[in-house]
Amino acid sequence: ITAVLKMNSSLVGNQSGRPFCLLAISYLETINFCLLEVVIIVFLMVLIISGNIIVIFVFHCAPLLNHHTTSYFIQTMAYADLLVGVSCLVPSLSLLHYPVVLSESLVCQIFGYVVSVLKSVSMASLACISIDRYIAITKPLTYNTLVTPWRLRICILVIWLYSCLVFLPSFHWGKPGYHGDVFQWCANSWNTDPYFTLFIVVMLYAPAAFIVCFTYFNIFRICQQHTKEINERRVRFSSQDGEAGEAQPCPDKRYAMVLFRITSVFYILWLPYIIYFLLESSNVYSNRVASFLTTWLAISNSFCNCVIYSLSNSVFQKGLKRLSGAICASCARQRVAKDSSTSRSKRSSNGCHV
Repeated sequence: ITAVLKMNSSLVGNQSGRPFCLLAISYLETINFCLLEVVIIVFLMVLIISGNIIVIFVFHCAPLLNHHTTSYFIQTMAYADLLVGVSCLVPSLSLLHYPVVLSESLVCQIFGYVVSVLKSVSMASLACISIDRYIAITKPLTYNTLVTPWRLRICILVIWLYSCLVFLPSFHWGKPGYHGDVFQWCANSWNTDPYFTLFIVVMLYAPAAFIVCFTYFNIFRICQQHTKEINERRVRFSSQDGEAGEAQPCPDKRYAMVLFRITSVFYILWLPYIIYFLLESSNVYSNRVASFLTTWLAISNSFCNCVIYSLSNSVFQKGLKRLSGAICASCARQRVAKDSSTSRSKRSSNGCHV
């Protein structure tokens, strides 16, 4: 027994310098960091940061996008998702075995809190977008008086404050919605609490999901009703004139479909994470690899938002083409100026040689 204990202690001592890796395949004997986890996180970080920077620039360069009141919430989501991408640098440094100045427990708690707040802002923004579209369709005549820029700014401020307050008890109550298990202290010492999980579900997940389902269900129901009435009127008048009437869709349905796709993808990517969070909190199932994979699958939504919006919104596509055209034009002008300057320098050098 003594020999076995000595051998185990020597193994622990030899492995003490190794980084904490969740995926066993990610650790190689010749490389002193978690290779596979670093590749996944850095890849997502680059995609999230680059994609949301493009979205932010397009919104600032395309005035037509700012005519929609939902652009306030979409830009809020883009900034929150951009900060999520920047925050991914923290676990990347940890997995690279980079020394941290602060204690691991404090870094783990702050990182988990910040990411949870940022994703809560995205979730609340999606709920507010659905409410905005619901008001636009149900009360089109009084929409401009109900939804004003000042009220939208107040609503965005409330979203940030509410998200910060909901996850504030995580420092003493338990692990928040985000599983920061890339840190060893998070995996071993920071456990989820079933009552805190229930608190988050009641205060955030359930209301946001209910609002989105209720508003979009009524939006599509009203749009179908309007489309049916418009088509019946066109058929009636066209039959009198002897012309065939064409179906005219609801004018707000196409824009609502774009936002509905963004919301659907959000909840599809977050559903495995929420299910695992509930199972782990209730001590039914716990697995570090599942925690890592479901977490970063949910975080990948920060990149999917900008992709879906850019592929679905025609105004956004025009703004992106205009921005890319301006960048290409400036690059072409710089290249022409550089070529002209080099040709002048060659001429002058040839003249001096002669």
